Amino acid sequence: MTIAHTLGALSVMAGALLAAQSAQAQDNTFINPDWANSAWYIGAGVGQSRATIDEPRLRASLAANGETVTGFSKDQRDTGYKLFVGRQLNQYVAVEAGYFDLGKFDFKSTTSGNGVLNGQAGFRGVNLDLLGQLPLSQRLSLLGRVGMHYTKTNTEFSGNRLLGSTNTHASERKLNAKLGLGLEYKFSEALALRGEVERYRLNDAVGNRGDADLYSVSLVYKLGRPASATPAYQPAPEVAPVVAMPAPVIEAKPAPAPVSEKVSFASEALFDFDQSTLKPQGKAALDQLLGQLTGMDLEVIVTVGHTDAVGPDAYNQKLSLRRAEAVKAYLVAQGVETSRVYTEGKGETQPVADNTSAAGRAKNRRVTVEVVGTRKVMR
Repeated sequence: MTIAHTLGALSVMAGALLAAQSAQAQDNTFINPDWANSAWYIGAGVGQSRATIDEPRLRASLAANGETVTGFSKDQRDTGYKLFVGRQLNQYVAVEAGYFDLGKFDFKSTTSGNGVLNGQAGFRGVNLDLLGQLPLSQRLSLLGRVGMHYTKTNTEFSGNRLLGSTNTHASERKLNAKLGLGLEYKFSEALALRGEVERYRLNDAVGNRGDADLYSVSLVYKLGRPASATPAYQPAPEVAPVVAMPAPVIEAKPAPAPVSEKVSFASEALFDFDQSTLKPQGKAALDQLLGQLTGMDLEVIVTVGHTDAVGPDAYNQKLSLRRAEAVKAYLVAQGVETSRVYTEGKGETQPVADNTSAAGRAKNRRVTVEVVGTRKVMR
């Protein structure tokens, strides 16, 4: 396979993956979580394999034995597949082990005097690769791999022109190098699609040495995605009541105590990743909050969405506002007057922790709900 063919194949893969990327909503930004950068993953791929059958050498061997080749056909393509497991060492490097089957490749030749020589070679083995990943965008990455493979080659010959050999079936096991280039598109933090071209250096069982290429499409799934926990409601302490001073002669009743309660929910507890639709456990948490407000004369409720600093500012601003609006919609659906609920989206502008750590970013991804009202004073 020439460099031009390699670049052409990668261009086709890039076009297909970029088309998939453009089909996503423009503001559906992917945020790579820290757990995905150290996760184990599994995958499977299938595609077309190609090998080069050394026709000049075979013709020369037949001619050296006094044969004149009258016909020669070859099949240098087959279906190949691979299964693999890997471990992310960080965002840019992974180690990957796998099993592969490149299929079978054959030739048929005829010679003068009704001579026939047919041959077939098949390749399968295991590999260990070092995989490099260079992000081109938040979802699309360039892949490069280098590794070793231990391959068993089975070679079979048939016909009445066996070139003096009585061994019609031979096998060979060899350790050789392999290289690969490709692209990876992440549908989510756990699921990705790869398109790759890999070259395997091979030995057959009769002394030939060459290359086989595998053009494949693979699905990759990362294991160990953490589950979101249902948030526990923890109301803020009530503001100390403000009591009017009694008149010199007339004893005044204490004024109702103004109350301001504020609670912060982790975004992952209310919403699925990169979404603004409330999860069932998120609704349950808001129900718990409403239950704490029984007996309060509501004046106003303010819902404010916040994000971490990963991703574009404009996207984070829109996402924080959509989540605040989703909380408002649910509160209104539970009977709160819509005119008393206000929303704000602060995006990444008001962090409460350091965005350089996973724990800090988790604290910054939040929705706060502040309730202002008065509680009845029991006498």
